[in-house]
Amino acid sequence: MRVQEIIRRPLITEKSTQLKDEKGIVAFEVDPRANKIEIKRAVEAQFKVKVAEVRVLRVHGKVRRQGRFVGRQPDWKKAYVRLKDGEKPIEFFEGV
Repeated sequence: MRVQEIIRRPLITEKSTQLKDEKGIVAFEVDPRANKIEIKRAVEAQFKVKVAEVRVLRVHGKVRRQGRFVGRQPDWKKAYVRLKDGEKPIEFFEGV
């Protein structure tokens, strides 16, 4: 799997913003087939930082209804990446 395919998008929520500011932990949506080692290598290669720890969890897709029809959103994988002490923080809106 290529490095560009592993990290799908950064997760920007209240919780992830607070973790980034206080503890240097960044959250990403990642490919469900990727493991911790691949995620670590992808973050280090893409953002030029050193990673101390990676935690992953599977998020179950929600059930959605449209009238009498029931559908389901797909399951996905989330990764919390803690940067090593002294690393520059990853900024997603640098150009804005």
